[in-house]
Amino acid sequence: MIHEIVITQFRKMLGNLLTILDEGEAYATHKGFDVDVLLRARLAPDQFDLIRQIQIACDNAKMAAARLSGTEAKVPVHPDTEKTLAEVKARIESTVRYLGEFAPTDFAVAAERRISQPRWKEKSLSGTEFVVQYALPNFYFHVTTAYAILRHNGVPVGKKHYLGELPFKE
Repeated sequence: MIHEIVITQFRKMLGNLLTILDEGEAYATHKGFDVDVLLRARLAPDQFDLIRQIQIACDNAKMAAARLSGTEAKVPVHPDTEKTLAEVKARIESTVRYLGEFAPTDFAVAAERRISQPRWKEKSLSGTEFVVQYALPNFYFHVTTAYAILRHNGVPVGKKHYLGELPFKE
């Protein structure tokens, strides 16, 4: 179940973020300004800009999957040097590809695995606690903030862009 929740949602939301970025690029082109203006935008002076929000969302997704599957040593490194829309999109696409390499069996013991991070000073959460109380909320915080930066700057995106396609059944 953790694979379905974590990998499926991370990949879907990062894909939705690509769509939202496409809307931002189209908006900048239509309005006649450089899309870099959006990439450097932020909601508040003490918040990260759009590029950093995306970097953190990608890092959170790949590190959560790696920690839950016990494969931290295999996580691809992104040096946080993106400056252009193409580079930001490439990072998202790279993260989505990496997440696609995981199988449900990779998370067989994830719920019971103890998850820690260096800044937690030797404290840990169970895999389930990590997913529910940290990984998903932190990931959604940064994706939502990226969405909000674009929306705040006039990009015509809405809830349908954020949520993306839903798996409706007849």
